[in-house]
Amino acid sequence: MGLALALVLGGCDSGRGEHSRAGPAQSSTPTAPAHSAPVATAPARSPAVPAAGTPIAGPSGTTAGPPGSTAAAPPAGRRSVTVLGSGDVLIHPALWQQAAADARAQGRPGYDFGPLFAGLAPAVRAADLAICELETPLAAPQGPFAGWPDFDAPPQVLAALVATGYDSCTTASNHTLDQGSAGVRRTLDALDAAGLRHTGSARSAAEAARPLILTTGTGVRIAQLAFAFGFNGHSVPAGQPWLANRTDVPAILAAAHRAKQAGADIVVLSMHWGLEYSHQVTAEQAEQADRLLASPDVDLILGDHAHVVQPMRKLHGKWVAYCMGDEVSRHAVASEESREGALVRFTFTEVGPHHFVASRAEAIPTWMQLWPQLRAIDLPAAIADPRTAAGTRAGYHAALARITGYLDSLGARRDGLVIG
Repeated sequence: MGLALALVLGGCDSGRGEHSRAGPAQSSTPTAPAHSAPVATAPARSPAVPAAGTPIAGPSGTTAGPPGSTAAAPPAGRRSVTVLGSGDVLIHPALWQQAAADARAQGRPGYDFGPLFAGLAPAVRAADLAICELETPLAAPQGPFAGWPDFDAPPQVLAALVATGYDSCTTASNHTLDQGSAGVRRTLDALDAAGLRHTGSARSAAEAARPLILTTGTGVRIAQLAFAFGFNGHSVPAGQPWLANRTDVPAILAAAHRAKQAGADIVVLSMHWGLEYSHQVTAEQAEQADRLLASPDVDLILGDHAHVVQPMRKLHGKWVAYCMGDEVSRHAVASEESREGALVRFTFTEVGPHHFVASRAEAIPTWMQLWPQLRAIDLPAAIADPRTAAGTRAGYHAALARITGYLDSLGARRDGLVIG
């Protein structure tokens, strides 16, 4: 979350979920054209954050603004920024039941999702920009809440995401339209109220047309885009094609180009794709990644949807994380594979004025603890913790080895990926 967050030019998106209506082997083959623009807008996290177009004070008193601004930008040079992505925030009923129990344990009513994410907070907070993947639509605070197949999750989870260190969430998933256009609006309103930026779905054509660009205290401008292969059979309402972003490579490339033209130094693309519960990259994923990363306008791809960890790979000198697994979930059949995930972190270094390349790629394997409480575990940190019991540590080592194998199955460590 380290973004000395400064500027938002727009933003919004949608979300994904647990299963496809067709079953566990859902294809990511698009069935309709994607929207022509990424969606994005969100209010500042606090009143101190300036509105779009306002110069931003950096850590040393320098300022930066959008292209054409008269603000004095920090000198170009070896600036660097870290971007962190993570797997699905998939709020099954067991998770909100755990949040209710955690609130009761503190003598309070309602839901406290903080303990669920607490183990990941140090890694998330250390990033300059931390991006969550919000899989599920959000209900009203008092519910009613719903799980699979049409999710409607407690919005109280957003307070925990902010506390964990997230700056923004993508909302384009196969579950984005579970609750229709009302669910999209409700979700984005809740994200705005929590101070989380968002992209992938929109409440209006104007909102969908604005790229989400976040600016760090050193003036690095990072755009975010998010697209999903489909919406589990739900149709985008007539007259609202901008409601949720459906995958279409030409449309994505056009959106990325617009983001660069709007002043983005780095464009991060989140893709909801692939086959659920498969560690293998599909031919479609590979072909789309190749086409997207061949463009000078796309700098990084963060993938979700499969609910298991898939490989990372370098293409055209850039990184794709095909699937980061689930960050938090409690599937009805809780296999080891669906409990595994990864936080991925990339350091981008400026090699020319406003030209950044990924100079370092890291992956932090994670694990979903199911007993005695539901908790997200940072595996390397838990293994290093002397308080971890020997038997538990052995299980963590085994999970770490499996996740490492999945991440490296296409030679990512040969390309420089650091795991652990």
